[in-house]
Amino acid sequence: MNRIFGRGKPKTPPPNLSDCIGTVDARAESIEKKIGRLDAELLKYKDQLKKMRDGPSKNMVKQKAMRVLKQKKMYEGQREQLAQQSFNMEQANYTIQTLKDTKTTVEAMKIGAKEMKKAYKDVRLDQIDDLQDQLEDMMEEANEVQESLSRSYGTPDIDEDDLEAELDALGDELLLDDDSSYLDEAAAAPSIPEGIPSDGKTNKDGVLVDEFGLPQIPAS
Repeated sequence: MNRIFGRGKPKTPPPNLSDCIGTVDARAESIEKKIGRLDAELLKYKDQLKKMRDGPSKNMVKQKAMRVLKQKKMYEGQREQLAQQSFNMEQANYTIQTLKDTKTTVEAMKIGAKEMKKAYKDVRLDQIDDLQDQLEDMMEEANEVQESLSRSYGTPDIDEDDLEAELDALGDELLLDDDSSYLDEAAAAPSIPEGIPSDGKTNKDGVLVDEFGLPQIPAS
């Protein structure tokens, strides 16, 4: 069959923006090198012109420099065109990639929404409410158990008013215990006589006193 109808030509792959950008950048790099060589040639001509005198030889070198300068301008124009083409293709490539990423994101969001709906079907709100009620009842029962276990036994029932009255009285007793007036009375008591007691002692009123400072009883 191939001999009769011939073999079909292989299909060429469609153009790729990334490959086109690489090709254009390579061309721009090649032109940049050419511009660099022309700049070096222009510097050489410029040095020659500075050293030469006016005349036909200088004019000939000047013409060569002008021709090189025209080539440089032409290459610079081509470089700008290639740079603009590369920029436009990069912008287009970026837009295409952004759209692809957006499409992927949307598809992922759709899958996520389906998964959420599927998972939400297994969750029943009434069951959650019942579970919350059960937990609340269990917590109340646990509190009742704790209160029952902490209950005291054999404690007399005392009136709150009696406790307050006893507390106030206890404060008065503590104030009495802190009273130090008895120390002042002890300091004002008569001092103990020192030395050997002797007869004929008198107090400030001229009354005879014994060794303890007490008035002596006259002998009968």
